[in-house]
Amino acid sequence: MMTDLYATQRAMRHMRKTAMQRGVVAVLDVGTSKVACLVLRFDGTERFVAGDEIGAMAGQSGFRVIGAATTRSRGVRFGEVDAMQETERAVRTVIQAAQKMANLRVDHVIACFAGAKPRSYGLDGQIDLHDAVVTEDDVSHVLAACTVPDFGEDREVLHAQPINFALDHRSGLGDPRGQIGNQLAADLHMMTVDAHVVGNLLHCIKRCDLEVAGLASSAYVSGLSSLVEDEQELGAACIDMGGGATGLSIFIKKHMIYSDAVRMGGDNITSDISQGLQVSMATAERIKTFYGGVVATGMDDRDMIEVGGETGDWEHDRRTVSRAELIGIMRPRVEEILEEVRSCLDAAGFEHLPSQQIVLTGGSSQIPGLEGLASKILGQQVRLGRPMRVQGLPQAATGPAFASSVGLCLHAAKPQDEWWDFDIPADKYPARSLKRAVKWFKDNW
Repeated sequence: MMTDLYATQRAMRHMRKTAMQRGVVAVLDVGTSKVACLVLRFDGTERFVAGDEIGAMAGQSGFRVIGAATTRSRGVRFGEVDAMQETERAVRTVIQAAQKMANLRVDHVIACFAGAKPRSYGLDGQIDLHDAVVTEDDVSHVLAACTVPDFGEDREVLHAQPINFALDHRSGLGDPRGQIGNQLAADLHMMTVDAHVVGNLLHCIKRCDLEVAGLASSAYVSGLSSLVEDEQELGAACIDMGGGATGLSIFIKKHMIYSDAVRMGGDNITSDISQGLQVSMATAERIKTFYGGVVATGMDDRDMIEVGGETGDWEHDRRTVSRAELIGIMRPRVEEILEEVRSCLDAAGFEHLPSQQIVLTGGSSQIPGLEGLASKILGQQVRLGRPMRVQGLPQAATGPAFASSVGLCLHAAKPQDEWWDFDIPADKYPARSLKRAVKWFKDNW
């Protein structure tokens, strides 16, 4: 089971190299409210050097966006493929539009998705070195020595990144290769997701005649694009508020060390408005976008909103509501989402990190007043994040709703080392022990 998975992941990594040699790869963000596709062209400066620094600016070199498209998502719920044909149609539409703009055909895509019930595990392993100098093989061996918890039959490993190495008594090494010592230890962050969700997404992309050159979690890539270098280094949480799911990723030392997701997002707010005001989802979405908010002032009682509608009942369609009433419908749901995020952060031991910056991103983070409400519920240091600038990205795709798409570009250009990038010796496939995964970063940072 583990070996099969690594085979899949290795095959994807191989596809990515092929795509890089051709110089073109597409990134696909399959979300609940939109499907976005960006086509990237690489100018051949990409070097396959393991341990390349992935800093906030490292992503800038070597690629530009030459095609971009988005379409309304169909058949996706909670970030997961729910109706295959519909999602497939949306993916085809967006790929075709992006190809048309780029004026070339794309064969390889790297995709990201939210939801899928992520779980984080902290694993560690250590080995004695035969030779004083740490080699690539030693790194493979120490990763193979990590005991993997029995995470269940119907789950798959999406990310498994070595985040810290220790050589004898020196901890906090990013890359131990070439250094001298007797004993090598590694900390690994492993994230598993629901296998069926991954299977459905892969199947959907294959049905669109595309090769998958990589998969990533939306929360992870949003963190890559929205957290600045210092935040990734010192400790920060990225909260990616999407339509169907709200993803959470915690970074320290430039690596994700925890991830979780809340199965609620902007769509829940829209549906509350739709029920509260008895209007269609489309009308509710429009009202939310133009007039929504979470903090009412005295003015809002007098600020009247024409509800509008197409029921044909003149009285019903000409109704108005005050903005205060609208805020009264939206605020409880936004609070509920933030409370859930709060409990995820607590479960992760977020308060033990040296810095506790929280960055909100994703389409639903644009609700006016959200920043203030979030700092009340989550803690003081909250800011709204926008993804960093990427060459060639159209103006329409620079907002927080595109945090995961932009992050996926950075991830495509320079992925961090994953377990399967090292040749793990066949007899050393990780033992599936029942050891509970520990919240180890309390002791380690």
